[in-house]
Amino acid sequence: MPDPVPESSIKAAQVQLDKHVQEIVQWHFSPETGCSFWLDWGKKAGWDPRAEVKSFADIVARFPHFQDEWLRDLQPDVWVPKKYQGRPYNIFETGGTTGMPKQRIGWDDYKTDYEEFSAKIADEHFPRGGAWLMVGPTGPRRLRLAIEHLANFRGSVCYFIDLDPRWVKKVIAEKKGEVARAYMDHVVEQAVTILKHRKVSGLFTTPKLLEAMGEKINLYDAGIRGVFCGGTTMTPQHVRFLVEEVMENRIGFYPTYGNTLMGLAASVPLRPGDKFSITYYAPQPRAVLRVVNPNKRRIW
Repeated sequence: MPDPVPESSIKAAQVQLDKHVQEIVQWHFSPETGCSFWLDWGKKAGWDPRAEVKSFADIVARFPHFQDEWLRDLQPDVWVPKKYQGRPYNIFETGGTTGMPKQRIGWDDYKTDYEEFSAKIADEHFPRGGAWLMVGPTGPRRLRLAIEHLANFRGSVCYFIDLDPRWVKKVIAEKKGEVARAYMDHVVEQAVTILKHRKVSGLFTTPKLLEAMGEKINLYDAGIRGVFCGGTTMTPQHVRFLVEEVMENRIGFYPTYGNTLMGLAASVPLRPGDKFSITYYAPQPRAVLRVVNPNKRRIW
């Protein structure tokens, strides 16, 4: 388990979070800078968040749950702050959605997240200037731009093998396991081809694809020195299998959790005492993770 966090560090993080909350609320609810959605909400709410929200606890107490459907039903322009009007934005979509996807906009947040993450990975595992390979969801997802930016930030280039998680989700729902397996084989075949013909030292992929690639090629012998792995389906047993069997304890392993809405949550480096159990930390103060009981909160 991770070492206990000093009380002083917890208090400092709380102060930083509360300050960030005040700045964000001031920004979005001020007519000079805010977006039309929150300005309209403020008019209907009957209270002024700029005057009454002083901490993250105030956000929890005063704001009901955000409705995901707004990200499907409303035009993206309603989220553009007045200060950013006229500046083209990125549109990012959630990964495995079927039907109309949830969309959110952004400018530089993925750069902030991944430049910060760059300080958490070792040059030994991701040599500066060494090429990367991304095998995972690209297309309209934040992840594609983020991985390339991370590689470029470290002086590297990045190759891409695309994956359509919506197609995978659809065929699995239709119980077409053989089709899903054929598609995985198709993706892995392309990745192996790149590894055989290009010098690549850094790899981003999902746990299942990492395992499947390890069945086709020895990753270390192919030049891989670091694996940045995204996905929540990593039990301690699976992590141990990946580290010891697939990567043979020779490749740096950096498991993370991320999504389009929150950003990137890095994990604490694995140590023997962790018994291959992963602990993720949100990119606070930009995002906060909480354990909640949804039945005890009103829904907006």
